[in-house]
Amino acid sequence: MAYNTALPPRRISQGSIDNSQQGAALWAYTSADAAATVAGANYFSNGQDLGLALNDLVFVIDTATPLITSHRVKTLDTATRGVTLSAGTTVGAT
Repeated sequence: MAYNTALPPRRISQGSIDNSQQGAALWAYTSADAAATVAGANYFSNGQDLGLALNDLVFVIDTATPLITSHRVKTLDTATRGVTLSAGTTVGAT
């Protein structure tokens, strides 16, 4: 599947969660896409426009498995406004 900009990740924490004031907001994203797909280059094609920033934390809920993985925003593409997430870690594997 491809990312649908009409169903973006949602920020669930407005402020910094690490007291550094340098990102680390908390986001949640639900999709049938696997974690590896979501961690693909510039998967969130409008990520910067949504407010995603370097080192923000994104919980990805895979509705097909259902697994939850945690990722951090690894890179920002200034040309496309997309963001790339880290590979991710499974939270509470079954």
